[in-house]
Amino acid sequence: MSESSHESSESADRIVSGYAFTGPALDLGALLWDGTCLPDHQIRIPLSMLNRHGLVAGATGTGKTKTLQLIAEQLSASGVPVFLADVKGDVSGISAPGVPGEKVQERAKDVAQDWQPTGHPCEFYALGGIGPGIPVRATVTSFGPVLMSKVLQLNQTQEQSLGLIFHYADAKGLELVDLKDLRATVAFLVSDQGKPELKGIGGLSTVTAGVILRALTAFEQQGASEFFGEPEFDTSEFLRTAADGRGTVSVLELPAVQDKPQLFSTFLMWLLADLYTDLPEVGDLEQPKLVFFFDEAHLLFNGASKAFLDSITQTVRLIRSKGVGIFFVTQTPKDVPADVLAQLGNRVQHALRAFTPDDAKALKATVKTFPRSEYDLEELLTQLGTGEAVVTVLSEKGAPTPVAATRLRAPQSLMGPVEPAVLDQAVKASLLYSRYAEPIDRESAYEKISAEQAAAEAVAEAAAASVEAEKQAKAAEKAARSAPKPDPSLAEQVVGSGLFRSLARSIGTQLGREISRSIFGTAKRRR
Repeated sequence: MSESSHESSESADRIVSGYAFTGPALDLGALLWDGTCLPDHQIRIPLSMLNRHGLVAGATGTGKTKTLQLIAEQLSASGVPVFLADVKGDVSGISAPGVPGEKVQERAKDVAQDWQPTGHPCEFYALGGIGPGIPVRATVTSFGPVLMSKVLQLNQTQEQSLGLIFHYADAKGLELVDLKDLRATVAFLVSDQGKPELKGIGGLSTVTAGVILRALTAFEQQGASEFFGEPEFDTSEFLRTAADGRGTVSVLELPAVQDKPQLFSTFLMWLLADLYTDLPEVGDLEQPKLVFFFDEAHLLFNGASKAFLDSITQTVRLIRSKGVGIFFVTQTPKDVPADVLAQLGNRVQHALRAFTPDDAKALKATVKTFPRSEYDLEELLTQLGTGEAVVTVLSEKGAPTPVAATRLRAPQSLMGPVEPAVLDQAVKASLLYSRYAEPIDRESAYEKISAEQAAAEAVAEAAAASVEAEKQAKAAEKAARSAPKPDPSLAEQVVGSGLFRSLARSIGTQLGREISRSIFGTAKRRR
């Protein structure tokens, strides 16, 4: 063996020694060195380190989706539940066995993989029931003002005002279940009846309220009303395992809403935040409770407010101690804020392109995010083929492993979507479908405010009617006092005449009685 070959072999051995873990680990692939795939040099990731989060990055078409599928199916086989956000609709195949083929067999041979077609237990979900899947809904209250501000694209001042509205609703027992509840509460607080309610804690300007209401209208026109309501989804459903002990793979089908990236990315953040709130502290485990794959992650951070970014950073930093790992899947590391990127200990970087000055700049920035390497990473990252990547993970001691160019294994499940009819059948057969399929519309803020306003209007109408009646009575009394006296009637004239008085004096006489009767029509009848 020549000296250069010997040094090359030593370098390869030095790299692979960093991946010789003693505990359970997932197999990623075989080492690439000097343009050769070395099947005896396996690159792995410790199962216990998957709650330290990770990043799968690379240009379009380099195999990112297949990589997350490869990791997800091995996690499931190890008994770890998995959550996948399926933005493009091509991950549902993880539920079905893969199809043998020449390319698959060739890849398996290259990386010393015992490839067996295997499907995995899956549940399919959809945001609010738009698209195939069990409906996943959230109440406006649980979504919270920070996430809601993100999807409504509010500025910092408007976000603070929205927080005030949420605080008021909570203090008054007004349940914000759906968007009409939020709309009714905002409208009420700028009405004449509602303005005094906020004076003690700071008012809500009509201009800000108008911005929020217009943003809500635009949001509803995107179909967002479907995502808010009850029954609210219990995110602990994502932590289930199948009867055979494998972890359930929860696939959130997003193709029907992929033109609303800000909505679904923020909704995914709600799922994480809700898990963080509900799960107990467990520290470091032998294997995570759940691994969450966040595809098209750059959409989450575009146009995000400082409060929103702070919320993401805190969630990523602290959810590790709850036993949850997060993998962001995007094109380049620069798509992820530095504070978040610093939390991602496991890295699988697929090829990058350098066609433009911006691409070249992104490439240099990516290289700087890796530990010192025995490779020329700037050159290597532009030469990797599909299904190849540069890998560095955290060892069982928590230290970064050497950077390793890797030819990745082939997923053993179907690399593509299942048929729509198969997907629909799987959804309807789920035990969760009957629990979440039908929406519930109970009394909440909208109904309570409407009832209160109706009662107030009824009281106001009654008061106005009383005032009007009193006014009319006074007018009638005044008219009666000022009206001219009417002319006396014929009977009154007769009674008041001198003749009648004379007749009355003689009423005791028979003659007087007869005359009197004849005048009043009471004369004796003749027989």
